[in-house]
Amino acid sequence: MERTVPPISAKPLLRALGGEAVWPPPAWLMRQAGRYLPEYREVRARAGDFISLCTTPELAAEVTLQPIRRYDMEGAILFSDILMVPWALGQPLRFAEGEGPLLEPLRGAEAIAALDPADLVARVAPILETVTRVREGLAAEAPRTTLIGFAGGCFTVACYMLEGRGSKEFPVARGLAYADPALFGRLIRTLQDATVEYLVAQVEAGAEALMLFDSWAGMLSPGQFRRWVIEPTAAITRTLRRRCPGIPLIGFPRLAGPLLADYAARAGVDATAFDTSMDPRWAAQAVPPTMALQGNLDPLALVTGGAALEAEARSILAAMRGRPYIFNLGHGIVPQTPPEHVTALMRILRSA
Repeated sequence: MERTVPPISAKPLLRALGGEAVWPPPAWLMRQAGRYLPEYREVRARAGDFISLCTTPELAAEVTLQPIRRYDMEGAILFSDILMVPWALGQPLRFAEGEGPLLEPLRGAEAIAALDPADLVARVAPILETVTRVREGLAAEAPRTTLIGFAGGCFTVACYMLEGRGSKEFPVARGLAYADPALFGRLIRTLQDATVEYLVAQVEAGAEALMLFDSWAGMLSPGQFRRWVIEPTAAITRTLRRRCPGIPLIGFPRLAGPLLADYAARAGVDATAFDTSMDPRWAAQAVPPTMALQGNLDPLALVTGGAALEAEARSILAAMRGRPYIFNLGHGIVPQTPPEHVTALMRILRSA
């Protein structure tokens, strides 16, 4: 993934990822395809369960394209889930209404050794078909929009695999990282290799940019953050540079705080996403001016709308003007978001 600046005629989001200060900035929103949209809810009801939705290419492509049709965003992110990698490695997974993801927890060296990467690409074949369908759909309907593939950061995915479900603290994973770093490292390396194969396959299917979501990175101490977030990400980016030259990668170490600067300097990503808690002015100073930043509107400001939404959005825009930047949220859209507030946000951005 050699760092290259796309030509001036390229898509706005790719230009920003290549280091250009595009203005008004390109925009997309995390979880932009989701329950806040009535058209999504209709497709979700037809799919039955969540995994079926993720692995039925016709339906997953449709929900990926829905927000692009409504809002003409510059980025379309593949509709899937970060836990499709452990699912493809053979770990039982289901999504329970009101509970979120539930996995059979990994316990001990034998369970980690039993994870099977051999059939990963074959198991995710329906997701790769979704990528191809979305790329074709964008070419026909929204040729300025960039298709973003993604995976979870190794630490975050390991948290779910070891805990078996979501958690406020993920004590099993964090405890294992301290108590048996060799075993925890074995799981992280398995995830590194699997993540690379998954992302490369997405690029081959049509993804134009990639993103790593390390949603629970901010729970770690500085030393643990560097070991279990920055180092695995750097290993992934090194391999992607070799195997997918020219494909940019966005990294999102959520709640990293001041460690965001260390991540931006050492993780090897092309753009760094930052969360709602971070002052955009600080982020603009802490991250090199040639690297794109992405973020960080509070999803609750989007729910509120009106003057509060406009004030928050314009404050972020003011802090980011003059540098490579992609407008986004600091976390995902929440289900109670009125769709018309997203329309208002896009109007604000395009008048910047």
